[in-house]
Amino acid sequence: MKKIIKKICLFIGKIIKLIDKILITPIMKLFLLIRSFFSKNNKTIEKIMGNKQSLVIVSLVLAFIFFYVVDKNSSYLVDNSADIIYNQTVKANYNEEAYVVEGLPKTVDIVLIGRKSDIYLAKQQPNQKVTVDLRELTSGTHRVNLKYSGNISSVDYKIDPSQVTVVIYDKVSSTREVTAELVHRNNLDSKLDISNIELSKKEVTIKSSSKKLEEVAYVKALVDVDNLVEPTVGNATINNCKLVAYNNDGKIIDVEILPETVDATLTITSTSKVVPVKVVPTGDIALGYAISSTTTNITSVTIYGDEDNLKNIEYVPVKVDVSNLSSNKEYNVNLEKPNGVRDMSAKTVNVKVNVGKEEQKEVPNIGIQTTNLADGLMVQALGEENSKITVLVKGSKEAIDSLDASKITAVVDLSGYTSPGVYDVDVKVSGEDLRLSYTSKVNKIKLEIKNK
Repeated sequence: MKKIIKKICLFIGKIIKLIDKILITPIMKLFLLIRSFFSKNNKTIEKIMGNKQSLVIVSLVLAFIFFYVVDKNSSYLVDNSADIIYNQTVKANYNEEAYVVEGLPKTVDIVLIGRKSDIYLAKQQPNQKVTVDLRELTSGTHRVNLKYSGNISSVDYKIDPSQVTVVIYDKVSSTREVTAELVHRNNLDSKLDISNIELSKKEVTIKSSSKKLEEVAYVKALVDVDNLVEPTVGNATINNCKLVAYNNDGKIIDVEILPETVDATLTITSTSKVVPVKVVPTGDIALGYAISSTTTNITSVTIYGDEDNLKNIEYVPVKVDVSNLSSNKEYNVNLEKPNGVRDMSAKTVNVKVNVGKEEQKEVPNIGIQTTNLADGLMVQALGEENSKITVLVKGSKEAIDSLDASKITAVVDLSGYTSPGVYDVDVKVSGEDLRLSYTSKVNKIKLEIKNK
């Protein structure tokens, strides 16, 4: 027994000597160096460093700190951990000419389990694709496994999800007419217009399951105006316009389209028209005054747009607010583009409005026009007093003196009068000279509506 105890004591002594040699002695030497460094300036530190017990305690504390650091680093290298690689692409292997696969996710996540150092190395390697082998499967519903081959053998790779249910359909084909759709049309010079688009293919082939093909309502070639280089009047070609299939709600249907792109030849034009500017006073001028004349620094503008829109535009209105105006005034007005106009040669106009004392004049025998009479009916005025009216015109002396009675219009609107009978109908008057105001001396006229 004494021999055993003696051997144990010798073993413990050797361990103590080893600790003293590896840790205590080097640390004490370090502190002796520090003490000699501070001994010249700090007596308190010298006193502490000169105490053997203090040196032993500090050495033990530092030994524990070193042990903790080493232990932490070793756990980083040994302990298992986990990390995730997100959104890894799934590649399916199957006969793409014969089948369509639905239900397969586009991406999955990969969970990595292993030592932190190995996981770190695994994430630095180029990502492998997640694959699923469907080559032995035919039409129908199948439960299949996803596979992923990692680069680091010591890391466990788990796919989320690892199994999916897919439906395999026989691939069928059909033809569809393809039409053009302009993209980024507003980026084209506003003075230019695209009057025609010719596609290199008028029909394309679409392939998918029969169910998917039934959803396709139309196929569009996306003709992107941004791909035009310095567009000018004439013909221009945009190559490789992408083809997209849509359903009746305008949602994209994912089908195979052959060819995938077409070329588009665009006819670029510049349709324009010169029209006058016309001052349109708004608001009520001061009591007792009237507009005697209006002049503008420009009399006409060139407008640009589609031919169908331009043909109905006779002038560009220049709206001037004359509320409570009692003396001559000059305005700078921003021109508003009429509907269908993309650009104008002028953006602003200077307007001079001159005013004078208001006068009035009666203009008799203005014929009455009817509008919006229902089909199958005819209308007749009851007496001459209901077929012509007298219009009271107010304005400046200059405007009244230049008045053309043929430019005054009296109209009754018969919309809503759908059955025969005698009716009192409102009459409205207007005139081309906007410096003047027009009022009918009678508010209503009596008309009889009959069947034809």
